[in-house]
Amino acid sequence: MSYFEAFILALIQGITEFLPISSSAHLILPSAVLGWEDQGLAFDVAVHVGTLAAVVIYFRKEVVTLFSALLASIFKGERSKESKLAWMIVLATIPACVFGLLMKDFIEEFLRSAYVIATTTIVFGLLLWWVDKNAKLVDDEYQAGWKKSLTIGIAQALAMIPGTSRSGATITAALYLGFTREAAARFSFLMSIPIITLAGGYLSMKLATGTETVHLGFLFTGIIVSFFSAYLCIHFFLKMISRMGMMPFVIYRLLLGFGLLAFLAMS
Repeated sequence: MSYFEAFILALIQGITEFLPISSSAHLILPSAVLGWEDQGLAFDVAVHVGTLAAVVIYFRKEVVTLFSALLASIFKGERSKESKLAWMIVLATIPACVFGLLMKDFIEEFLRSAYVIATTTIVFGLLLWWVDKNAKLVDDEYQAGWKKSLTIGIAQALAMIPGTSRSGATITAALYLGFTREAAARFSFLMSIPIITLAGGYLSMKLATGTETVHLGFLFTGIIVSFFSAYLCIHFFLKMISRMGMMPFVIYRLLLGFGLLAFLAMS
């Protein structure tokens, strides 16, 4: 890996982690089109650290409030809308953990092909279009009960299938359940904190027990670039989503998916 490759891959990861356009679909492009080699486990950890830091710092007030409310509900028995939301985020995280443990090897072996990624990019793009077109857009994230949270959590679990997009699946589910676009995005971003933390911890354990050489320069590049690109992505996405809706991302997903299929057909 060169520093240019590290910069581009971290930029892609930072932007696509939180937009409903599938990070896995974009991360195969450099290897498929340019012949770049896999970035390695250490770099994966670095970009996870960068994107996690971005979402935690952007939502720092909400994170502190929700975590404090969660602790107060556990140790003091206090109930509030903040503690309820915190528990709903915990509940929504469980399906992805279970699905990941049960299906990780199957996904790695059978579903990480470019054809699967292209197909899911198109299919879930069309689903996002249909849901956004028919969404009621009335609820905020504090109105998420256990049924809605579990449904969104199942959508997050299904997003482990490459090309689906974690943020795309969770936002689609939240819109279908009546959330406003802003609330769907905020709930999706807050949900990303425990799941990125768990994924980063898992990768860190694999790295610690492996023999991969760690290049500090590439790691810092990955952390810094993914952090700033993810932070800016979250900021502008939340500012623009109420005006532009999901159609630009639907169009982009369709172009990307069909473009991948065309490239694979000509290869």
